[in-house]
Order: sequence, then structure tokens, then C-alpha cells
Amino acid sequence: MALVSLLSSEGAGGVRWNQGDAQTPSQGVISPTHFPPKAKRVIWLYMAGGMSHLDTFDHKPKLEEMNGQPMPESVTAGQQIAQLQGQKLNCFAPQHPFKKWGESGQSLSTIWPELATHCADEMCVVRSMFTEAINHDPAHTFMNTGNMVTGRPAMGSWLLYGLGSETQNLPGFVVMVSTGKFGQKQPIAARQWHSGFLPSRFQGVEFRSQGDPVLYVKNPKGVDHVRQREIVDAINAMNQLQQDATSDPEIATRIAQYEMAFRMQSSVPELMDVKDEPQHILDMYGTQGGDGTFGSNCLLARRLAERGTRFIQLYHRDWDHHGSIKSHVAGTAAEVDRGVSALIQDLKQRDMLDDTIIVFGSEFGRTPMAQGSGRDHHLAGFTMWMAGGGFKGGMSYGATDDLGYHAAVDRVSVHDLHATLLHQLGIDHARFSVKFQGLDSRLTGVEPARVVTELLS
Repeated sequence: MALVSLLSSEGAGGVRWNQGDAQTPSQGVISPTHFPPKAKRVIWLYMAGGMSHLDTFDHKPKLEEMNGQPMPESVTAGQQIAQLQGQKLNCFAPQHPFKKWGESGQSLSTIWPELATHCADEMCVVRSMFTEAINHDPAHTFMNTGNMVTGRPAMGSWLLYGLGSETQNLPGFVVMVSTGKFGQKQPIAARQWHSGFLPSRFQGVEFRSQGDPVLYVKNPKGVDHVRQREIVDAINAMNQLQQDATSDPEIATRIAQYEMAFRMQSSVPELMDVKDEPQHILDMYGTQGGDGTFGSNCLLARRLAERGTRFIQLYHRDWDHHGSIKSHVAGTAAEVDRGVSALIQDLKQRDMLDDTIIVFGSEFGRTPMAQGSGRDHHLAGFTMWMAGGGFKGGMSYGATDDLGYHAAVDRVSVHDLHATLLHQLGIDHARFSVKFQGLDSRLTGVEPARVVTELLS
């Protein structure tokens, strides 16, 4: 009986694939992964707003040389442009110098003093990304779910559904949001971490960055742990009667969520209590914890990863730089630089980087053309990077053209990125599907996607 319980738990280390109807998940069985995984978890550092690749990770001397000159029409003809439609399109030089960093000689902007100094040789930089959406919300949706149409499961939900969680006391998919003070603040809708057509127990749980991370996680006055257990048991008994009568998966979700909420009353306060962290670790992240900063969220991401959370996504809302980009991109980079660097170093010293994938990037890039003193949205070419989890450190892959407009060499789509991440977690993206409205639905869509093996060690 104990063995059956272990094998049927969400942490059994397998994968569901080629399922039946998504609304009847009990038809699926967690089985061994398609191939041995290189990674167990993902920490996605999401730079919301559209980070300028040209001022951060993709050095373009030719663009600097042509600063102020008209962008060649051969580059822009027929291309989708956001707010610059009908305006003069002039080249806009990179706003900060680049240097070679680390033994690998990674070319990175000088606005990353911590990341570049300590982590250049851990970074696998992809400079040939492209996407399909040019406005924030659909671009977020496409990056998170592989589809611009809302209502599809987020990648974290897919992973939780397929692989389960390694923790019984915390959510397997956690989201945290921090807000900076330089760029425009585009909203991040909760549907970006929704489970879509998968049962709702696989959706992400947002932890607040300050105060109680989960509302009402504490018992009300006069209710102790024993009394709370009795209340949960009584509610679950009634829910189970309804479940026996209807076999509704959402009732099963409700039962599971009551149990999770009860366990979180102990696990969440312990997670948030960073008094056990050495002072040098707090200094490395640049936080004493609980202050709502990106660095504080990075520290919590490490603590969640240690406790078995499968997918952790940290949004930083400050990268939408339509104006004053020289000062604002440097300011926003400074808000995240130390936290990112600390997270990589901390995971590495704990022997966790090898089985943790860190993803860093935005929903799209910024134009090589000026929008006053800023840059407009750009979908045709941008940069993302990964670290850990079997990705090659200290390497660069792909390239945009000389002006940073088009992904020109070894192009990588969002679906290719998803397929590669799934591969490192032991999942064949083409075989990982759920029947929805009569179709086999996948994170990577219906068009061909490839695992970018050149990025993998």
C-alpha cells in the first residue's frame, strides 16, 4: 500500500503523455520520462516589458556607426512595427559600451557588473530569438503558453501536470512579481500562469513580495491547528461525497487545494523566515528578505527550489523603455543585476545549478530605430539566455543582422525554446500532448519545433 501511494503521488518523477480528454486527467498515468532528465526544475527570470537586446547582450558596432542615419528600407520593408508606424526610422546606437567578460569572452554590456563579472562563463546566450506578437499581453501569452490565444496552459502548468511536484507542502508552480521605478509598468495578468484547459490544481500560485505571501494563510483568532484540521476534514468529506456522485475533476481539485492550504499554514511562514540565512548570503542578494525587491524574490526562488517547487517564475516589471533609454535601461539592469548573479552563484555553491534551469529574458526586444530617446517594441530579433540544467555555459549562439533587426543566423523560435527546455526535463515535446476539443494540444503547437541541441552539453 505504501509503494502504491508513493508511485501515484505527484512527485513520482515521471511524465504523463498522449493523454485523453484534459478534463478527465485520471485517465493519464505518470510514467517514466521519455529519456533521462538533465534538470529537475526551472526558475524563469522574466524581464517584463521588452528588454532592449541592443543595450544589454547584443553588441552592434554597425548600428553605432550608423547612428542617426535612416534605417535602410531593405531592412524594414514589409515588417510589423508597433508605435513607429508612419514615422521616420533612424538608426539608434547602443547606449552603453560592451566588453568581453570571463574566460569565455562573452560580449556583455557594462551595465551588468555583477552578472558579467561572476557568471559570464555560466551563461548560454541565444541572440537569434524571434516571436510572433508585437504587443505586450499577446507576447506574454505566447511566451508563456506557446499560443497568442488566451486559455492555454502556461508552461509551468504543463510541467506540473506532466512531472508532478517534488513537494507536498508548497505549490509546485509559484509566481512572484516585483516592480521597478524606471520603465512603463505594463500589467501582468494572472492568466499568464493559468492552467488553461488542464485541471485548475495545476495553475500557478502567486506569492506576494511583501507582507503575507498568501492571504489568510494564518489561522483566525481562536482557531488552533487541531481545530483547523477538523474543519478541513469536514469540508473535504462533503466534497468527497459530491466527487463520488459526479466524478468532477474540479471537485478533486478543491479537495487537493484545501489540503495544500492547510499544509501551507506551516510551510509558508517557514519559507519566508530567512533568519537562518547567513549574513553573507543576504548581502550577496542585496536584501534582508521580505522587502519586495527582485533580489528578495531571487532568494525566495532559491528557497522554493530547495523545497521541491517545480517551476518558479519571477516577473520584474520595469523594461518598457519608450523614452530615456540610456539612463532607464541602466537603472532597470541595476535593479536585477545583483539578484540574478547571486542566484546563479548560490545555486552553484549548493550543487543545485546542474539540475536547475535558469531562463532570463523578455516577451520581445526593442527596435534598432529611435523612438525619441527610447526604442519601440520589436519581435523580429532579440536575446535570451539560460544557465545550468545541462545548457552549455560561456557560449553564444545565433546572431541578428548587423543592425540588430532580424534574427539572421541559427534562428530560434519560442516553440524551439520550449521544446529545448522540455527536453532537458526529460520530455519529448512532440509526445507530450493533451486531447482538447478533439485535437492533440501541445505546448509547442502544431508547427514543427526543434530541440536546439547546439545549446546542450
